[in-house]
Amino acid sequence: MFFRKKQDVYHRVHTYGSPILNKKAESVKNINEEINAIATEMIETMLCFDGIGLAGPQAGVGRRIVAFGIPEHRDDEEQAILSPGEALLLPKMPFVIVNPEITWRSDETEIKEEGCLSLPGIYGEVERPKMVTFTAETLDGKTISCDCDGLLARCVQHECDHLDGKLFIERMTEEEFGIIKPKLNRLKKRGRKTQFMRIVGGE
Repeated sequence: MFFRKKQDVYHRVHTYGSPILNKKAESVKNINEEINAIATEMIETMLCFDGIGLAGPQAGVGRRIVAFGIPEHRDDEEQAILSPGEALLLPKMPFVIVNPEITWRSDETEIKEEGCLSLPGIYGEVERPKMVTFTAETLDGKTISCDCDGLLARCVQHECDHLDGKLFIERMTEEEFGIIKPKLNRLKKRGRKTQFMRIVGGE
């Protein structure tokens, strides 16, 4: 999850081309000290890379665990129209869930630009359901069920895709994918030199 050298801490994110990004993550059987340590490291890594979400496989962990760091709305008018899931979780960010499962998706969809810590510098338009309901376990062993809209709904879908071995670029239209394909090829070529990892930290 990260490397230590003397007192320096190195955080890493697996990038496009890393085999772990294409594998389905395993369910978390027990929320124990190991899982709590992984959760802490994932939050630190996500924040270090200025991300708003990080799935286990991106951190080199083949478990169904996700860290979120979605900014909380500050505007009173926006706060008044938050979905129940946003109202519950945004004030708790950063927040970690395990074994998330999307149980409902709205028929209404929207197209938004997405990026990914595992695909640095690459962005694309992706159509997804506008609202979702998901269930998950928290680190204190509770089960939650959240009706989500907005950025949280999109982020949940994005990160659950990671847990199933899917990247957002696989949901782009053929035309959109064609536009970014040269960038993907360059990213993969660079990644081979660093074992498909971005590493930050230390001196």
